[in-house]
Order: sequence, then C-alpha cells, then structure tokens
Amino acid sequence: MRLTTKGRFAVTAMIDLALRQNNGPVTLAAISQRQQISLSYLEQLFGKLRRHELVESTRGPGGGYTLGRKASEITVADIIVSVDEPIDATQCGGKENCQEEQRCMTHELWATLNDKMYEYLDSVKLSDLVAQQGPRAEKVQSNGGRYVASEREDRSRSRERGTGEVRTCRRIGRDLIAVRPETRDHERRR
Repeated sequence: MRLTTKGRFAVTAMIDLALRQNNGPVTLAAISQRQQISLSYLEQLFGKLRRHELVESTRGPGGGYTLGRKASEITVADIIVSVDEPIDATQCGGKENCQEEQRCMTHELWATLNDKMYEYLDSVKLSDLVAQQGPRAEKVQSNGGRYVASEREDRSRSRERGTGEVRTCRRIGRDLIAVRPETRDHERRR
C-alpha cells in the first residue's frame, strides 16, 4: 500500500497552515507557492478539509484559511480520511470478497495492517508535526508567518578554480539546489 500525493499534500499543506495561522488567515496561493503544490489541487483538498471541519475559511480581502480546531486536536488520520485517501492494504476494500467472491487466505493479515496503520496515523497530532519543524517553526512564527533562512541556510557558495565563477545554491527543505553561476567583475581573469 502506498500513500498517494493527495494524502501527502494534504498533510504538508496543513503543517504549513498550522505554522503560519497565528498571523491571520493563510491564502492557498501562499501555501501553493511555498510547497510547490498546484493551486487548483489545494482548492480541492481544502474543500474536503473544510467539509470535515479541519479548516475554516474567511472570505474577502485578508481572507484565507485557519485551522478549524487546535493543532493538538487534529491527527494525521483525520487529515488523510477527510481527503478520501484510502488507508487500505486489502485487495477487496474490506468487503471480504477478494478471491472469487470469498475472503482470501491473507485477508486477516492485510486487515490487521490497516488497523495498525490507522492506529499509528491517529496517534500523530498535527501539533507534533509542527514541533518537528524545530527552528523553522520558531522562525516562521516570529517573522510574521514567513520563513526567513539564515545566510548559511540560504546560500552556499563554492568557487571553481581559475574561472572566478561563484555558484549559488539554495536549500529547499533538505535538498541543496544549484541556482545559477555568478561571475563577479573583480574576480574575472583577463
């Protein structure tokens, strides 16, 4: 069984919202930009999250979304179930008609796995995931809802020998991405 992007994106967006909601409603456009998730996809997910009362929406200028209840009262299972993500490892979807309209020999194994997965996801609170963001969460909450990276986190430069070229890298999550080479006039060799 694999969790699809629907469940992953819903959990990611909820963490983003929880990190930034103390400064007022958070727009889906802002979450979309920060998390690289399609805006139309977020709109679909947040419609489902709103129907399950995990988020509340505010219309008009300065509008957006806030959590429908405290982050400590929302579990990962709540989020995943609300966006219709199946937590099911059985072939039959729990109907016990896996093999020729009868229960297969491994049905109990997969049904038990379903229970354990749900039990685990139900034990993880949104507030736990926010706390795992550590220094990032503190920076977001103390900088008006925006993550401001330190100079060391934001850029890593390395000089290629003899060319005067400085490569700029940006940290996106745990990944270090090369952005562009820069050449400084005073470092050019003629």
